[in-house]
Amino acid sequence: MKIAVTATGHDLESSTDPRFGRAQGFIIYDSETEEFSYVDNNQNYQSVQGAGIQSAKHVIDAGAEILITGNIGPKAYTALNSANVTILLCRESTVKDSIESWKKGELEETSQANVSGHWGGM
Repeated sequence: MKIAVTATGHDLESSTDPRFGRAQGFIIYDSETEEFSYVDNNQNYQSVQGAGIQSAKHVIDAGAEILITGNIGPKAYTALNSANVTILLCRESTVKDSIESWKKGELEETSQANVSGHWGGM
């Protein structure tokens, strides 16, 4: 199973990024092989609008079935939910610690956006 984790760097020791749409990037972790890759999100980091939807496209295109992030806006939530991506919320830690928390069943699944969109309310 592939898991996307919002990240501030390129490896498992990187901090999780509490943002989704404007996250610096995503670690894509394969729970079967324990291998990972990095997907850069720089073009959305400074995007005027549409960052959440474009970031969701990165996660979906990477084949992730689960997303671990600190926060998720309404448009990104809708896009990921439509693609059957499970969204789990985490506190700030390292990517590695967040994956370990997922393995232990300690992360909360969200059934809605937990922050308003960049340009207005939910």
